[in-house]
Amino acid sequence: MRAFTLAEKVERGGTSGMSDKTFVDTNVLIYAHDIDAKAKQETAKRVLQQLWSERTGVLSMQVLQEFYVNVTRKIPRPLSKESARLVVSTYSIWCVDTTSAEIASAFRIEDESQIGFWDALIVAAAIKSGATRLLSEDLNAGQTVSGVRVENPFAAIR
Repeated sequence: MRAFTLAEKVERGGTSGMSDKTFVDTNVLIYAHDIDAKAKQETAKRVLQQLWSERTGVLSMQVLQEFYVNVTRKIPRPLSKESARLVVSTYSIWCVDTTSAEIASAFRIEDESQIGFWDALIVAAAIKSGATRLLSEDLNAGQTVSGVRVENPFAAIR
């Protein structure tokens, strides 16, 4: 099975003029490549394609690592390692580095926002990237965490 890389689908032409960055959590990337996710897959593909088109998508190495493990081992029909590695390589240009400063920030966010450390690290990376919104199914949609608005692109799907 061939991995779906949205970069191939989007022309390299102009952008929509939108400049706000959007941080993509792992579940969005996983759903885009999980054929058993059905409606969530279509939503995830559409969202990612829009972010490619607008050149506003960002994520972290943590997201890419979690993506790789989940799509090669945990989804019902796993991607081949080769396909998953292609996706990781494609999205690596969206990657913001996580340093000890983001880990310290995540500790603060974890305590102040009462969320788990790994989610807090996602928020810290989103802040570092300059993202104003975070697309995630794991945090509370509508919540603002340390200045980053959480949106669940799958909220309407049940």
